[in-house]
Amino acid sequence: MITLQSSDKDVFEIEQSILIQSGTIKNMVEDDFTFIPLPSVDTETLIKIIEYMKKHADKTDSKEKNIKEFDKDFMKKTLNELFALVFAANYLHISSLLELLYPSIADRIKDKITEAIRQIFSIRCDFTPEEERRIIMDNKWAHEGTEIEGTLD
Repeated sequence: MITLQSSDKDVFEIEQSILIQSGTIKNMVEDDFTFIPLPSVDTETLIKIIEYMKKHADKTDSKEKNIKEFDKDFMKKTLNELFALVFAANYLHISSLLELLYPSIADRIKDKITEAIRQIFSIRCDFTPEEERRIIMDNKWAHEGTEIEGTLD
């Protein structure tokens, strides 16, 4: 068993065979670590990552349908939760989770208006109102035939 400690100081004991999906943890286990502090991963996110790794630990052809259904349900999170999972999965080097998260986030932000995307990613507009209007007019084709959505989630 390997002990993980979240940034909130909560402790989880998990089987090594489950945790080796994480490149970071696998390297630490190979170096004989049994207690692994994760200062960049909060408890709520760590619980979700452990849940993901447990489900994916015993991947077999017979369980593939169940895992796909789990993954579909797993992605039903807010954008903020998905972003937290991306940061944690990147920190922990869990490539299979990143491969699941990236398209899900991309699907959630496609067809969003510029202001919604700026708000989602906390991007400050550095164009003057006149410059922005000119750019929109010059690139009207970019939004032709699509329905643009202004919601954040």
